[in-house]
Amino acid sequence: MNANLKGLPLIQHIDSGNFFVMAGPCVIEGEEMAMEIGERLARICDNLELPFIFKGSYRKANRSRIDSFCGIGDEKALKILEKVRREFGVPVMTDFHSAAEAEMAAQYVDILQIPAFLCRQTDLLTAGARTGKVINIKKGQFMSPESMEFAVKKVVDSGNSNVLLTERGTMMGYNDLVVDFRGIPVMQKFAPVILDVTHSLQQPNQASGVTGGRPQLIETLARAGVAAGVDGLFLETHPDPQNAKSDGANMLQIDLFRAMMQRLKEIRKVVNGFVEE
Repeated sequence: MNANLKGLPLIQHIDSGNFFVMAGPCVIEGEEMAMEIGERLARICDNLELPFIFKGSYRKANRSRIDSFCGIGDEKALKILEKVRREFGVPVMTDFHSAAEAEMAAQYVDILQIPAFLCRQTDLLTAGARTGKVINIKKGQFMSPESMEFAVKKVVDSGNSNVLLTERGTMMGYNDLVVDFRGIPVMQKFAPVILDVTHSLQQPNQASGVTGGRPQLIETLARAGVAAGVDGLFLETHPDPQNAKSDGANMLQIDLFRAMMQRLKEIRKVVNGFVEE
């Protein structure tokens, strides 16, 4: 395991059998919002002894409609991510959308994320690998767990072994997603695996052009992931999901975060204490 990945606190919990948390807003809407969410999540995770990575997109490149909110400007949003890292002492993660953006984004964050729809794009995977940052690859909704081995291999063969994989559901017809938990141990053969709870509850491609979701099932899916042995959980959260500028329909209301994490820790304790006969 490479030194960059070892340097992140999440690895300590992978080794101990616990889980880590990637959480934050879908997109950086502004400094005040990002700092409020970052401060609250960092404090809660510190109190619960859960490693925390703040996530937020500096720009949303994949939106259903041309009038959808995409961001406040790349450099402005990236500087806000850097401020969250500096102020709260936590790693930060963002996604990038073209090979040319990899080096730019890498100047501000600890983890670069490959979006699910782009998880096979060789130029993105190799450009991200060359930055030396940890690379989190989202499993495409159209990909099998077994096929993600080759996405990981592209990064590793480019000289970077700092790779994470994220499960975010498989297309179930045209407007729904389903998580196949059998894929978690399969992908753990290739890299640590994270369950993206909130995106897995999306209802994409709605006639309105606005993605729907089932946020009432967030804890249900998170419980199943923790019981199945995921290494980390990915959650998008916001103080006011109904008025969030992106993905509000499947976000966790931030006031629910602490109690849910406490319950999930108890589930992991039970799982860790189970001994097969």
